Amino acid sequence: MADREPMTRPGYEALKEELKRLKTVERPKTSKEIEEARAHGDLSENAEYHAAREKQSFIEGRVQEIESKLALAEIIDPSSLSGDRVMFGATITLLDVESDEETLYQIVGHDEADVKAKRISVNAPLARACLGKHEGDEVTLKRPKTGDRTYEIVKVEYK
Repeated sequence: MADREPMTRPGYEALKEELKRLKTVERPKTSKEIEEARAHGDLSENAEYHAAREKQSFIEGRVQEIESKLALAEIIDPSSLSGDRVMFGATITLLDVESDEETLYQIVGHDEADVKAKRISVNAPLARACLGKHEGDEVTLKRPKTGDRTYEIVKVEYK
């Protein structure tokens, strides 16, 4: 069996909502578009029909992908965790040793990642470098093109 995928409750709920929308709104809408395009006659040169079929194929693929992710999801509530060690769900404050700038990130599941919202994937290089480390530890992120960057883990919280 495939490995479980860690996910926060909000991330899980967002995927469930997307699945519901795809099944109850997008699928029926696309089926209707296919019917309407079929009514226009010759399917071999009917761009609307082919576009609608392509859209339908995308929707079905995404439905399968989400169902699989939900089946493998291991929901983790960060507020039930504690300690000063970085694990999935941790909200970490990092100090860029070179620029003296602090940045806050929460380590979340792959599908929940949103850099603008300061949520990074557990699989991202920065998150992987921090996992298992403690407050006060330094981590160096290897960046071949722009040079290595060193961060100090200033704070680890579970909210």
